[in-house]
Amino acid sequence: MHLNIEIKARCSAPQQVRDILEQQGAEYKGLDHQVDTYFKVNNGRLKLREGIIENALVFYEREDQSGPKGSNVVLYSTIPGSNLKSILMNACGALVVVDKLRHIYFIDNVKFHVDEVKDLGSFCEIEAIDKTGEIGRDKLLQQCEKYIKLLGIKDEDLVSCSYSDLLLEKQ
Repeated sequence: MHLNIEIKARCSAPQQVRDILEQQGAEYKGLDHQVDTYFKVNNGRLKLREGIIENALVFYEREDQSGPKGSNVVLYSTIPGSNLKSILMNACGALVVVDKLRHIYFIDNVKFHVDEVKDLGSFCEIEAIDKTGEIGRDKLLQQCEKYIKLLGIKDEDLVSCSYSDLLLEKQ
């Protein structure tokens, strides 16, 4: 399990965010078409991410608040085309599916997503990641706040919940 401090925000100018990241020397990992299937679970969130770049089973617990929030994450890398999805569908049942195009960037331990989410619109995410426990919550929070300012993210654009919650609200 590792700790993230992260934000999600509505993004009216995704190209501008991408330009700022590129000006900062962010490493561009590429454009990933990701389909996240969320499963019915008793606590936290469990999703299977199927993409071109990223494929993982992800369990996480996160506070629902609009500003920077802590998230405890467990990732398990998966093999595309395995029968894992079928097992999870039969064992847990699907809750909702999130379909998105995601531009992925990194600056050191900070990961940035510029997303176009089907039925929801454009968003950006900042994830300050501590995989080893050596960075600490305070430093992660400082990193997250630094990039919120740099990218010009306003308080009113911050989103407190996951894409899955937003889609479930629309249903």
